[in-house]
Amino acid sequence: MQPNKFSLETAKVLSKKLNMPIEHIMHTPPHIIMAKIAKLEEEEAQKGESEKE
Repeated sequence: MQPNKFSLETAKVLSKKLNMPIEHIMHTPPHIIMAKIAKLEEEEAQKGESEKE
């Protein structure tokens, strides 16, 4: 499998947000990374809604 074609800066940001090593970010299939990002955004949205109440 080829590594993802993310820039180094993008890989660093994703690594921090998803708490994954950069090497894992580069070799994880893109659809899995997108699913993790969607889940993270959903959790942040729920957290934001609960803070508003």
